[in-house]
Amino acid sequence: MGSVLEALIKLQSVENRLRAAKAKLARCRRNVIIQENQIRTLQNALEAKKEEVQLTTIQSDRLELELKTRDEDITKLRASLNSARTNKEYAAVLTQLNTTRADNSKIESQILDLMKNIEVDQAECQKLQQQIDEQKAKLEQVRKESEQSATKHQAEIDQIQCEWDEAAKAVPGELLEIFRRVAETYDGEAVATIEQYEEKTGAYSCGGCFMSVTAESVNMLMTRDEVIRCPSCSRILVLGKTPE
Repeated sequence: MGSVLEALIKLQSVENRLRAAKAKLARCRRNVIIQENQIRTLQNALEAKKEEVQLTTIQSDRLELELKTRDEDITKLRASLNSARTNKEYAAVLTQLNTTRADNSKIESQILDLMKNIEVDQAECQKLQQQIDEQKAKLEQVRKESEQSATKHQAEIDQIQCEWDEAAKAVPGELLEIFRRVAETYDGEAVATIEQYEEKTGAYSCGGCFMSVTAESVNMLMTRDEVIRCPSCSRILVLGKTPE
């Protein structure tokens, strides 16, 4: 292969290293985002649980108020019971008094159940808050480690970028633009090695998309220093040397 194709192969090698370094930088930053999302999920759960406590408390307060009113009714019924003039009147008041007491007993049970629910939910709130505090402490550690790693990865990226810029100087401007476009399409893989999968018949394929490549294209690469692109995926085809 001629100097142009050799330059493209070298550029592809540097491109691979550059993208790998950028991926490491993205991963270390993603760790912070993951930790922040975990905290946000716990905070949302805490707010939802607090809202449950608030709603249950409102319901309990309403029943407490209703029970207080009913207690006042019981006091009045007792007075009416004592002042009843006939057995029929006495029996009617007594029935109403017993019914009110039974209803009050049910309300008291409901209030007790609600108070138990509040205690359980408040305990869950404390648990969630503890988890949030622990995750926040962990976030600070993750952020610190991420910043240290990011500094290291960014320095590596800057160094490789200089190598990329230097390697790109050996590639003609029009071909460099082709390389850039194809690299963006295939996650950095702009150059693909031609593979021979049937030696006897001379059948060849693109190492990127594995579609057939003509023997004429292979012969041209053997004899000329020209860029030939895969008719299927548009990658730049080369012989023999696989990019790192």
